[in-house]
Formats: sequence, structure tokens, C-alpha cells
Amino acid sequence: MTKKTIAIVGTLAESLVGFRGELIKDMVAAGHTVYAFVSEITFTQQLRILELGATPIRYSLSRLGINPYQDIKTIHQLYKLFKQNHIDVSFCYFAKPVIYGTVAAKLAGVPLRVTKIEGLGRPFTLPPTGFSKKQKILQKIQVFLYRCALRFSHHLFLLNPDDKCDLIDKNNINTGQVHLINGIGLNLRHYQFQPSVTAPVRFVFIGRLLNEKGIWYYLQAAQALKEAGYRAECWVVGAPDQGRDAVSPALLKQKVHDGVIHYTGKVDDVRIPLKKSSVFVLPSYYREGVPRSTQEAMAMGRAVITTCSPGCKETVVHHKSGLLIPPHDPHALFNAMKMYIDHPEWIIQHGAMSHQLALHRYDVKKINKNIMRLIGLHTAPLSSATQNMLKTKRVNEAVKEASAEHIDE
Repeated sequence: MTKKTIAIVGTLAESLVGFRGELIKDMVAAGHTVYAFVSEITFTQQLRILELGATPIRYSLSRLGINPYQDIKTIHQLYKLFKQNHIDVSFCYFAKPVIYGTVAAKLAGVPLRVTKIEGLGRPFTLPPTGFSKKQKILQKIQVFLYRCALRFSHHLFLLNPDDKCDLIDKNNINTGQVHLINGIGLNLRHYQFQPSVTAPVRFVFIGRLLNEKGIWYYLQAAQALKEAGYRAECWVVGAPDQGRDAVSPALLKQKVHDGVIHYTGKVDDVRIPLKKSSVFVLPSYYREGVPRSTQEAMAMGRAVITTCSPGCKETVVHHKSGLLIPPHDPHALFNAMKMYIDHPEWIIQHGAMSHQLALHRYDVKKINKNIMRLIGLHTAPLSSATQNMLKTKRVNEAVKEASAEHIDE
């Protein structure tokens, strides 16, 4: 197998570093040249990408817009960048990069085109009142765009079987080989097992504070526990979101004042609140791939309460590693939390099983090696000396380019 020039095409540099960093490192370690295509980047994030061994390239993308002219400009820009950098493999993830990046790669004659869809997102998220007319229209538009782009994809990676059923099979979308993998995975040396706290029983929600992630249901269950006289603690970890479907900072402040929750805000290292917790709770009804936050909790040995929704249900063996509840059911969530208070031994037993599942399913090294093998990339790492030499060379070249382009904060 020969060494390849690979374009990892995403959106925010922050998410690329956080969720694609291990894959980039493994590709670079195997001798491949990696370009990280991002739409938003700061100077600090640029340096972090360079530290991974990749070269950052910024391109224009309207993540939330629906302007066809802007989208055509994005395709044309990516086309030119693929040609200019002699890309052998395009690896696109998230909806817009998958759609526009894959079309651009086809036009540019990129020999191997890989796509990765990590959940179907908001258009396919079923709210408690059912799909709205707007959602149904967005679903049709997104399916049409996927149909146009995925026909040019040689390999499509999905994280759960429901996405394959509801997107590919139900809509008869023609694409290349479809691969189901367990998730993006974790560095299990970073997220190591920690004994669970059982006194007091401490529940923790970690994530974006959006209703579709289940935060409102969690607050309702926490309120019910307090009113029923239980002394368990309910922690909320995450930054307030500005969207209209987010829980307001004022409500969080009131719940803290009333003694319903303990709110930490956003933390830089989620291992700290996880280490102090008993049970991880994610009552999400968002159309997830496989939630990263749940994988982190499992790796650290936490029992999990989550919903039977696509992506979430794959993380729990019911009554073995956690408890599954119906979506949109705060009473069921209250009962599940109550069961861990009444049976603290389950915290230890289910947490141990969670950890074993994470070791088996979510080792990022195994997942990355499998991805690279499936798409025909060389996987054997180069010697450390060769890796360091190549990394130094790429960093020096990229720093010169960055200085010329004046990429600022």
C-alpha cells in the first residue's frame, strides 16, 4: 500500500481537533500526508492541528445557511483546493461537507472518496409533538442532496443501524460500500476507569443544554426527586446555548437557588465531574450517531441512563450496564434515577459492565485501524524518528504558509 495525500473535510477546527484528532494522528503516523479542511479556525487551533501532524486549510462554508450561490462557491473552492494539493483521498464528515465536499472531490478527480455521517441531526429529530411541516420539507431536501452526493462516495461510514435504515435503505440511496462502526471512539488511556461515587448518589448530565438533548426532562426529574425527599445530587455540566430550544441561564440559576441542581458551567476536562459522579444521564431525543459524552462516561466506569432513541440505545445493555427509558418521558427518567438510589449496588455493577463495553467497542485505535483498513490505507506506523522528521518538516512549511496568509484569532 502506498502513502496517500488525504483531505479531512469538516467545519469547525475545534470539533476537528477534538473528534478527529486521533484519526489524523494515526494517518500521519502511517506516513500519509493529511490536510485538515475547516471553515472556522483560530490561530491557537491552527497550532493544535499542526501539532497533530496535519496542515490546516481554511475554506468558506455557510454551516446554517441555505443560499445556493454560496454553496456553489463552496464546491468550486473545494474543487480548486483538492486539485492544488493533489488530494488522493477525500474524507468528509457532517452533512454539508459530505454533500459539497464529495461533489467537489468527484469534479476534481479525487481517486478515493470517503464519507462519514454521524447521526441524521435536527431534521430527523422527532419532537414530542411529531415532525413539523418544516422538518418534513428539510428531510426531503437533505435526502435529495445526499442522493446527489453519496452516489460519488466509494465508502460511507455510519454509526448506528437506524441511520442506514432511515436514510439509505428507506430512500433507496445509491452509494458505495456502507460500513457500520461503533462510534468515533476514545483514547482509552485518557479516559480511564475510576471507582463510582455511591454516597451521595450523584447523577450527572454533560452536554449542550438543548431541549433535544433532554436537559429539560432531566431538570423535571431532578425537581421530582427533590420534592419526593431524596437526597441525591443532580449535576449539570455544559455551557448555556443561545438557541431558542435551549434552557435559559435564568432557569438554571433558579434551579441552583432552589437546590434542585448543582451547575458547573462548561468544563475543560469532563473527566473531573465524571470522576465525582455515580450515574451518567442523557435523556436525549436528538438524532444522534453514538453520543461521545456517553462513551466517555462508559470508559470511566459509569452506569448510564439514556433513551431508546437511535444512537443512544446502542450504548446500553438494559439492566446490565444501565437503564433505557422511552424518549420524552420525565416520569420514566425519575423512576430510573430512583432505582439507582434504591439500589446503590447497581451503580457499581452497571458501571463495571459499562467500562467493559467501552473497552470492547470504543477503543479509538482499533476503530481507526479498521477504518483505514476498510478504505485501503496503509496502517503500519513509521518509526518514531521518521514521524518526527516528517512532522517537523510539515510544521515548518505550514507555519511559513500561515505567516503569509495572516490567519489571526
